[in-house]
Amino acid sequence: MPESRHVLQIGRMNAAPLQMPDTKTNRILIVSPSWVGDCMLMQPMLMRLKQRHPDCIIDVLAPPWTAALLRAMPEVYGVIINPFPHGVLHLAARYRLGKRLRTARYNQAIVLPNSWKSALVPYFAGIPLRTGFTGEARHILLNDKRKLDKTALPLMVERFALLAEDANNEVSRPLANPKLAISEEQRKAALGKLGLTLDKPVAAFCPGAEYGPAKRWPADYYADIAQRLQQHGYAVWLIGSGKDKPVADEINQLAGGWCNNLCGSTDLGDAIALLACARLVISNDSGLMHLAAALDLPLIALFGSSSPQFTPPLSGQAQVVRLDIECSPCFERECPLGHFNCMKQLTPDLVWNRLTPIVK
Repeated sequence: MPESRHVLQIGRMNAAPLQMPDTKTNRILIVSPSWVGDCMLMQPMLMRLKQRHPDCIIDVLAPPWTAALLRAMPEVYGVIINPFPHGVLHLAARYRLGKRLRTARYNQAIVLPNSWKSALVPYFAGIPLRTGFTGEARHILLNDKRKLDKTALPLMVERFALLAEDANNEVSRPLANPKLAISEEQRKAALGKLGLTLDKPVAAFCPGAEYGPAKRWPADYYADIAQRLQQHGYAVWLIGSGKDKPVADEINQLAGGWCNNLCGSTDLGDAIALLACARLVISNDSGLMHLAAALDLPLIALFGSSSPQFTPPLSGQAQVVRLDIECSPCFERECPLGHFNCMKQLTPDLVWNRLTPIVK
C-alpha cells in the first residue's frame, strides 16, 4: 500500500483531476454511511477487504465530518469528501463527481447506505463492479446486488462485512473489532490545544446523542456520577459536538462547576485523541461510544431507546448497561409514551456498581 494518504476535496467544479493510477492496482471505492458510529462499524469490512486483497487501495467517499476518523483507519488510503447534504439529490453535481472519478479507474464500489442516491456516483463513474444491498429501486445502479437476511445478520457490523465477500459467500468469522491507534504526539497536540493536563486520571463523559433525546441519560445522573468520581480523584471531561454543549453545561452546573466542558471546542480528530487519554468512558449510544470502544477503553455504554442487539460497542472492555423493560427498544427520537423510563429508571447507583471495579 502506498505510504501517502490524502483527503480529496473534489466536490468543487474547479478541482484538479485525479491522478491517473497504475492500471494493475486493485482500487476499491467505499460509499460511507453519514453517521460517525456507522462509519466506525464499517472498519471490520475494510479489514476484511485488505485481508482478501492485501495490495488493494481503498478510497472512501464520505461526508466531511467523518474525514478525521477515516484518516485514523490504516486501511483507508484516500478520503473523498462527499459534498451532498442528506436528502438532497443534486443530480447534475453527482454526475460531474462521478465523471471526475472515472480517471481513478476503480475496480469495485461498495455502497453501504441503502438509498438510491448513494449509488449514483459509482454508476456515473462507470465502476465495473458496484456492490450493495437491494433497496430503493437500485436495480440498474448496482450490478452486484445482495439480499439482506436481517435474521441471519442482526448486527450492523455483520451486514457491512458481508459486502466484503464475493456474492453468495457468508461473512468470514470471527469478525475483527474496530480498532483505532492514536499516537502520543496526537494526544499531546490535543491536550496542548485545549490547555488540558493528565495530572489526574480522566473520566470522559459523552452525554450527547445526535439521533435524539430518547438516547440520552439524564443530565442529573451524569452529574451524580461526576461528583462520585471527583471524590475518587478523577477529572471529568465532557466531550461532544456544539449541539451537546447545553446538556454538558447543565451537567457541569449540577456537578459543582469543576468538570471540563469541551463540547463544541473540539473537532472529531481532537475528540478521538482526548478519548484516548481517558482512564474510563461513560457514553450514551452514540458515535463517540463506538470510538471509545475502538480505542479499547473501559467503557460504560448506556442504552435506552436503542438496542445493543444491533449496534453494540465492539470491545472486550465495554459494558452495556440497560433495562429490560417492555417498551425498550422503541428506536424513537423521543419517548413515545412520555415517561422515559428506559433511562430514568437506569439510576446512577446501577451505573456506579459497574464502575466500582474500574475506579478502585
